[in-house]
Amino acid sequence: MTEPNDPDTPRVTLTIEDGIAELWMRDEPGNNAFSRGFVAELLACMDTLSRDTEAKVCVVRGLPELFSAGGDRNMLLDLAEGRLAPYDLELTRNLIELPIPTIAAMEGSAVGGGLIFGLACDMVIMARESRYGTNFMDLGFTPGMGTTGLLQFAVGEYLAAEMMFGCQYFKGSHFEHRANVNAVVARAKVLAHARKLALRLTDKPRFAIELLKRQLALPRRQAFEAARTAESMMHQVCFAAPETRARIRENYNQVADDQPSSGPQPGEKPRPS
Repeated sequence: MTEPNDPDTPRVTLTIEDGIAELWMRDEPGNNAFSRGFVAELLACMDTLSRDTEAKVCVVRGLPELFSAGGDRNMLLDLAEGRLAPYDLELTRNLIELPIPTIAAMEGSAVGGGLIFGLACDMVIMARESRYGTNFMDLGFTPGMGTTGLLQFAVGEYLAAEMMFGCQYFKGSHFEHRANVNAVVARAKVLAHARKLALRLTDKPRFAIELLKRQLALPRRQAFEAARTAESMMHQVCFAAPETRARIRENYNQVADDQPSSGPQPGEKPRPS
């Protein structure tokens, strides 16, 4: 296994071929958690994609068993201790503002900001076996990255409230016929399903794709902006509390340490490490 900080091993890669871009989060040692270095690579790839004129659609993918573990422990402590402002982490906004549509191929589990990063895409494919949840409150602070708006947008206000307050991890099968996602399929079929969906866009004119993307993404962009304003205010209160820092140190755990095959069942709350 490669070391997470090996400069010769990119943690995020971007490929563009025949009009289809693939943004691949592949930091296995770091569990695709949003560390400072990982975020810098991710933002750099999104910046490259935003300036590319050939791509017509982008598939956003993670690891087979883990899409993203959300914010890493050090970054959360930086937020709690005032070394990083909430608005310094603008992954969600940058993803929404890409000029072409994005498809989240969420093969693996996704937690907290990692889940919201996927749900910020224009189309979403989930895996029946993988687990999805928002664990912010277990760490002592209110949700961030636009979660309070985008999660309601994706799964409805009541299920979103259950996820945010209770911090349950639900299997993808729980979201079938409940969530506003494109498909929930077997994990082994998620990436192929996303690529097949992307292929249908490649014969469309790029200028028309850009226009439609801007219009269809507007409600999510507005929900994100409203949510982030309120979330920033709530974070100022939460991160000023010593209990928050204590909870992050005590309760933070990497999702990959508790694989879906042996982890909680739908609706169960995972135990902190």
